Amino acid sequence: ESDTASEISFQFNKHKKTPSVGSHSSDMASVSSVSGSVLSVYSGDFGSVDAQGTVEFALDYDEKNREFQVHVSQCKDLAVVDEKKGRSDPYVKTYLLPDKARMGKRKTSVKKRTVNPIYNEVLRYKIEKMVLLIQKLNLSVWHNDPLGRNSFLGEIEVDLASWDWSNRKLNWYPLKPRSLSAVNGVDHRGVMNLSIKYVPPGSLGKICPKNPPSGEVHIWVKDVKDLLQLRPSGVDSFVKCYVLPDTSKKSYQKTRVIKRDTNPVFNHTIVYDGFHTEDLKDACVELTVWDHEKLTNHFLGGIRLGLGTGLSYGISVDWMDSTQEEVAFWQEMMSAANEWIEGLLPLRSL
Repeated sequence: ESDTASEISFQFNKHKKTPSVGSHSSDMASVSSVSGSVLSVYSGDFGSVDAQGTVEFALDYDEKNREFQVHVSQCKDLAVVDEKKGRSDPYVKTYLLPDKARMGKRKTSVKKRTVNPIYNEVLRYKIEKMVLLIQKLNLSVWHNDPLGRNSFLGEIEVDLASWDWSNRKLNWYPLKPRSLSAVNGVDHRGVMNLSIKYVPPGSLGKICPKNPPSGEVHIWVKDVKDLLQLRPSGVDSFVKCYVLPDTSKKSYQKTRVIKRDTNPVFNHTIVYDGFHTEDLKDACVELTVWDHEKLTNHFLGGIRLGLGTGLSYGISVDWMDSTQEEVAFWQEMMSAANEWIEGLLPLRSL
C-alpha cells in the first residue's frame, strides 16, 4: 500500500478484459526503485507554489495566412519552485479551449534558473478566424523538471470572441491560480493533480531488453487539493484505481492513506500493461478518492479517463461517461506516445 510504484497486467479480447497474474514484474523493478528514491526526495514539490507574477504577450491574426499568433514576450516575478536554490525553470504553454486536444497545444522554450524569463517567441495556430472566435486561449506558465514533475506557476484565460483584434501591442497580465470552470462552488469536491503516459507495444525498439511485449498505461497520482472534510478530525484519504471494464481484485490498485490532510500528496505511480493501442478507445481509468475509517470508507469524488462514448467493446456501459476535460486529457495521451501528459482535473460524483 505504501509502494510508490505498482504494476498490474491485463490481456484484452474483443468483449472483456481478462486479468493475468498481477505482480511486480522484473521489468518494473528499475522503475520501482527509481520512483521510490527520486519521488520521495521531491515529494510535494510539484504544484506546491502559489501563482504570482505577470506575463507579457500580444495576440494577432494573420488574415493572409489564416494563422493565429501568440507573441510571448516575457514573464516577471514568477514563483520560486526550488527555494533552497532559488530556482525556477519556466516555460509557457498555450491551449485553445474547449478543444484541449494535442493539436491545440503549443510551448515555448524553457528558460533555466530565472523568475524573469525572456522568450520573444511566437506560438502559431493554423485556424480559420470564425472558428477561432468561439475559442478561449489558455496561457499558462510551468516550471520544467527533467523528471516530468512540472509545477504550475499561473495562468490567464482570454475569451477570443471579445478580444480587441486592433490591439497588437505587447501588454502585461497578472498570472492567476488554476481556473476550474467545470466546478461550481456548490459541488466542489477538490482537484486531482496527475500525469498519464501510454507506452505502445514495441515502441522502445527491439534491441531494448525492457521493451514491453504489450503496451503500458502509466498513471501518476501526484496530489489532491481541497478535499471535502466530512468530520471534525479531518480527512484520512486514499485513491483507488481500476481500469474498466475490469473490476476484479487484480485490477484494483490503491495508494497509501494520508491522514488529517485536505491537500494530500500521494506521489504514487501505477503501471497497467497488456494494452494494445486499439484498447485505449474501449477502456476507462477510474480514479476515486475515499475518506478512510475503521468501519467504512466514504466516497469523496473521482474522475474517469476515457473517450466517454458510452460504449466499451461494442457494449453500452454507464461508466464510459468522461467529461469533456477528461476526454481531452485521455485523447492527448493517446496522441503523444511515451510522453507524460500533465493535468489538473476536478473531482466529481460518479
